[in-house]
Parts: sequence; C-alpha cells; structure tokens
Amino acid sequence: MHIPVLLVESTEFLLGNGGRLYVDCTLGLGGHTKRILEKNSRAYVIGIDRDESAIELAKENLKEFEGRFSIYKANFKDLDIVLREEGVEKVDGFLFDLGVSMYQLKSERGFSFQIDAPLDMRMDREQKLTAYKVVNEYPERELARILWEYGEEKLSRKIARAIVQRRKEKPIETTKELAQLVASVFPPRLRHGRIHPATRTFQAIRIEVNKELENLESALEKTVKHLNPKGRLVVISFHSLEDRIVKNFFRRHAEKFLLLTKKPVTPSEEEIRMNPAARSAKLRAGERR
Repeated sequence: MHIPVLLVESTEFLLGNGGRLYVDCTLGLGGHTKRILEKNSRAYVIGIDRDESAIELAKENLKEFEGRFSIYKANFKDLDIVLREEGVEKVDGFLFDLGVSMYQLKSERGFSFQIDAPLDMRMDREQKLTAYKVVNEYPERELARILWEYGEEKLSRKIARAIVQRRKEKPIETTKELAQLVASVFPPRLRHGRIHPATRTFQAIRIEVNKELENLESALEKTVKHLNPKGRLVVISFHSLEDRIVKNFFRRHAEKFLLLTKKPVTPSEEEIRMNPAARSAKLRAGERR
C-alpha cells in the first residue's frame, strides 16, 4: 500500500478553514481523502485521478464513507470540467499530491528501473504517448532537451546520443535496457552512487509522457476562480521543477492568496525514517483572500 506523504500536515492545512467541500486532485488510493472525511464529519470530497486501477482501489478503501465522496477519472488540468459535471462552481479547498505512488512504482508499467518492465510510464492507460515512443521515436535534439529541462541531467546530450545510436540497432523496449544504457554513459566512478545514474532520465521521460508540468500550471491557474473566500490550496511537490511552479504561482497571485507557508513544510525525520520516499517532499499552502 502507498503511504501518503505529509498526510497530517496537508489535511490540517486544508481543513483549517472549517469548510465542507474539498477536491482531492490526485486521489490515488484515497489516503488523503480518507483522512479528510475522518477529521471533518461534514466534509464531502470530489476525487480526481487519471489511473483507472488506482480509482478502483480507492473506491474499496473509501467504502465506509459511501455518499460523502464522488470520483472522476480525469486529468486534474480539467478540474473545471469535473466541477461543472458535479454541478459545483466553488469549493473550500484543493489538494494536490504530485508524487508517483508506490502502487504505480511497483506496477509493471515502467515507472521504475528497479522493476524490469515495458517502457510505458502512462498514468492514464488510455492515452497514446508512451515512454517507448519517447525513447524510440523522438529526435536526438528533442530527447536531449527533455532530459535537460525535465531531469536537470548534465549528461543529457550524451545520453540522447547513446539512445539514438542504440535504437538504430534495435528498439529499446524495457526499463532495464534503458537504465543500463544510461548508466553506461556515466564515468565508472559515478555509476554506483547513492542515486542511480538513470534516476533523472526516468523522471524526465515520465514528465514528458504525462505532460506533468504543463498540467500542473494549468490546474493551479484554474483553482483561483473556483475557490471560495478562505478556500485553501495545498500542494505537495517532490522535485525542484514542481516546487518552482507552485512557488511562482503563489508569488504571481500574491494579491489573491494569503500564504500559509512562508517556507515549504517538509517531512519530519521520523516520517522520513518510516517512509524514505518522503524525503524530497515540500508542501506549500495558501488561502484565498
């Protein structure tokens, strides 16, 4: 099971305005939504997720709260469409947990190089773009750009060149093949550090496949008009690219939001010890003026 990161902190910020209607924009297996419903007996949650299999598990995990939530299979960038379908104009809070769940990382969908699986990486299995297409069909220059911009990978050009050379011989089909190829580009002394050499490459390709940064920017902008006065926006990010987007959003809308977190909230040492995946999480929150 996936362990929600900063569960207590995020839901305390969200519920701190005493509202009743909240949107969990990244429902996952329902961990945050479950705590919202437990802590506020009057709360109703609209859950959004792109992953059909995660939604099915969330329904099971939330069945004791039947009638107090609704779930939509959708991209959170379309939160305005979801609210229209729900017949709602404004809500008391939006929650975004931008991490890839342990459920997804341990699936056979190619999110992690620790499991040998086909290059897929789609959050939504119905979309056409896959990691296989990115790796085997994107031009070398475009690959290098993605690895640099989305993975902040210093060896982006060398890795892109190596990928293009290898795929001329045969398509790169699995996570293991890609991870080994990326590692081979690194000098031997850098291949066995604390972070696997392919980490940044896998992050970059996943972001490209799911258009994560564009979707986040679009979704955040849409929250502004759909928040009630005193409505809360809570975002948990896991790498600098996401955090920068969130920070700049609050800065850009400073006249519309009271910032509740002057500095991002990070997990306690105890949480990191219990759940090492939490170590890079940062939470930012604001309240609609």
